[in-house]
Amino acid sequence: MQSQLSGTHQRTYERLFQHPMPQNLEWREVWSMLVAIPDMQADQDHNGNVKASRNGETLVLHRPRGKDFADKEELMQLRHFLDQSQTPTSPPAAAGTHLLVVIDHHEARIFSAELRGTTPHRITPYDPFGFGRELRYDQTDGTGRRQPEQKSFYESIAKTLQNAQQILLFGAGTGASSAMEQLIADLNKHHHDIAKRIVGSVKIDEHHLTDDELLAKARELFSPV
Repeated sequence: MQSQLSGTHQRTYERLFQHPMPQNLEWREVWSMLVAIPDMQADQDHNGNVKASRNGETLVLHRPRGKDFADKEELMQLRHFLDQSQTPTSPPAAAGTHLLVVIDHHEARIFSAELRGTTPHRITPYDPFGFGRELRYDQTDGTGRRQPEQKSFYESIAKTLQNAQQILLFGAGTGASSAMEQLIADLNKHHHDIAKRIVGSVKIDEHHLTDDELLAKARELFSPV
């Protein structure tokens, strides 16, 4: 269930993931945002420290001496906690399945290529509030390359693909602007066994094709393999 958060909570959430680290982010704003997240259990002890739990993940944040939440290490821990405690993804596909992945920086839609008119399973980037936030990029690795910060997006896709027999990818853009190429790079680095089952990657304008047209194109490309 998606939450109906106020604009204040949304802005706090967005600021938590800013680069460089946000300035003048108040502790009370972080606490207010945490208690507004669906399925979150958050309590303060007598010292004002916060213990937050969701989906089996737990985090303890120490109340700062001033009014600002300015500790870089705790900010990174909070980002990791919010990332890891999101709602669990759907289970992997059945073994032997031929899957089509249609991906951009907003979402990945997973299709079973054997079925006409199948309803896609949607995987969205980390977004507990349902605002459709795009993947953010971190350029602080010193290489000049844009690296996706939200690793859970690609990890969720990898978990769904782990039993697939063959995988076909459709996506738009090139280089760092292509979520498809970012996914391929991530699979080659972290899930080589899955990457070996990719039978094709096609640059395509998916927004002008219906689901049935996407699946029909996928069947054409799967059939010779």
